[in-house]
Amino acid sequence: MMAAKRSDLKLLGGWFSPFVTRVKIALNIKGLEYENIEEDLNSKSDLLLRSNPVHKKIPVLIHGDKPICESSIILQYIDEVWSNAPSILPQDAYDRAIATFWVSYIDDKLFVCMWNILMAFEDEEERKPHFEQLEEEVLVTLEVAFNKCSEGKPFFGGNDVGFIDIALGSFLPFLYVLEKMNGKKVLTVDKFPELANWTKNFIANSVVIETLPEIDDKLVLFCKAFRRKWVTAKAAAK
Repeated sequence: MMAAKRSDLKLLGGWFSPFVTRVKIALNIKGLEYENIEEDLNSKSDLLLRSNPVHKKIPVLIHGDKPICESSIILQYIDEVWSNAPSILPQDAYDRAIATFWVSYIDDKLFVCMWNILMAFEDEEERKPHFEQLEEEVLVTLEVAFNKCSEGKPFFGGNDVGFIDIALGSFLPFLYVLEKMNGKKVLTVDKFPELANWTKNFIANSVVIETLPEIDDKLVLFCKAFRRKWVTAKAAAK
């Protein structure tokens, strides 16, 4: 395994970001030490702007003097560079392609659906179809996917947390926020028994503990403030 001194790895992120959480979990899986640098997105650092000049977004992992951007790409990089530690992606090429497909589905469907709910949380009629899509399409599809991928084991990745688990699990605190803000439970044991059980296993796993943001009012307030800022900026741009 390629050793990494604390100064060799820097993570530019934010406590609130599910995409940053993904990288933290991956680094934990590999047992890597790193410097965690919290970014203020209202006043982005020169380091962030230099490291990700295209999107200017977090997360960015800096390995030595080399920046790597986008959470999925960062996870694949970590897995390839520290290859003899516990694997994040499957070793088999087909299984790896399937895992990549489901991570893309999570980002393209689940994240977008949750975003739409957050942006419409003050309008019940506007957010209703997005909640229906979340419950009747996205989570139903992921429940079926879990049964196929896990083959009776506790995680999408089998006995250990893997690529799909990290991608989906990073959104769990924000799913709670949406439930709390809207007074509506979504991920219920009755409707999604496999995902509900997976959630318990994921949150309790040693590589995940202390990486997820606290599921409390602080996160709710952050999401509400973020939404207000987004809506204001969107209105001003018209």
